[in-house]
Amino acid sequence: MSAPANPQPPAILIGTPPWSDEAARLLHEAGLSLQHVRERGKYLSRLVAAHPALVLVDGGANDWAWWVTAPKVRQETRRIPLVVVGPDPDQAAAALRAGADAFLAAQELAARLPDVIREMARLPDPARRAWLLDQCSEPMPPPGLEGIARFNAGEFYAQHDLFEALWVAEPGPVRDLYRAILQVGVAYHHITRGNPHGALKMLRRSAQWFAALPDTCRGVDVRQLRVDAAVVEAALQAMLDAGRSEFDTSLLAPIRFADDGS
Repeated sequence: MSAPANPQPPAILIGTPPWSDEAARLLHEAGLSLQHVRERGKYLSRLVAAHPALVLVDGGANDWAWWVTAPKVRQETRRIPLVVVGPDPDQAAAALRAGADAFLAAQELAARLPDVIREMARLPDPARRAWLLDQCSEPMPPPGLEGIARFNAGEFYAQHDLFEALWVAEPGPVRDLYRAILQVGVAYHHITRGNPHGALKMLRRSAQWFAALPDTCRGVDVRQLRVDAAVVEAALQAMLDAGRSEFDTSLLAPIRFADDGS
């Protein structure tokens, strides 16, 4: 079983506030990399793709509240910890009402951000990672094999019940594999039923479950499934942007197994 390299998890900073260099230094010391987002149109898609450990919002910007509320009302992004850093300590109450998980006064950034990162950031857990890799080295249980067979036969609704039962019964981190496959299958079901918006929503939700998985898990070529789902998501978005209604269902690729290239 292969596992991808573990680069520094990203934190996302909205804009380039005066304290951005200090934030970058503190994040780097905590083992996080820094990515900037400045355009609204790319914000939510970046959050879904990057799966950041933390988001910092410039509370000095006129539209700071939008950057807080937009991800918090979306199921696929609402769990991402979000911190407003503002010039006025009295802004704290408004930031929390808007949906922020915490507020920091800019003048307190150096003193308080390290504690916020330790307490709130979604940092990798080495013990859980080791548990996941151990579970991924085991074979797929028979209900999962049946679910994959149903998925590959285009029976996307039927696969849901099989993988949902596995996910509910599994206490370990490999449950993320079952949930990722389930949600991709549900997205494909929506496509076959003419519901592209529902399909996009499910594909974007599935990203959080793919995030921690190695490239191969329980025999499944997870890397290829990620790629296939991303291709479908991009094609759906392009179709909607162009005002079209017909989707090329040949893009709904089967789940492959890493050992035999099927």
